[in-house]
Amino acid sequence: MSDPFTTNVLTLTTGTTERVVDLTGDCERFLAESAAGRDGLLNIFVPHATAGVAVIETGAGSDDDLLAALHTLLPADNRWQHAHGTPGHGRDHVLPALVPPHATLPVVNGRLELGTWQSVCLVDTNIQNPERQVRLSFLG
Repeated sequence: MSDPFTTNVLTLTTGTTERVVDLTGDCERFLAESAAGRDGLLNIFVPHATAGVAVIETGAGSDDDLLAALHTLLPADNRWQHAHGTPGHGRDHVLPALVPPHATLPVVNGRLELGTWQSVCLVDTNIQNPERQVRLSFLG
């Protein structure tokens, strides 16, 4: 019998620009190794105070629209109490309240059950921290 719980940590370089990084392929590769035809849940967790996980469409402009919406909701200016680092960095610490640092998704027969246009993405607006970790955990 396979282990009912497996986990893996991805290390990503997001660079020095705000990014939406598609993790769907990484999630699928992880499940191919750990889920092996089983049903369960995939949890994606970002252990950072300035990044989140979103399930959105990518490649058709929605990822750029998300970053634009976050600029409208969380302007990169000096209004923030949390004021160290680059101007507006305090907004990066508010981001996880709007884009949570986790998502839990269904896995059926070893495959991630996403809608036709859905992708699992890391949302990173913190240009001061280009190295990110993402923990993938499967519970069968």
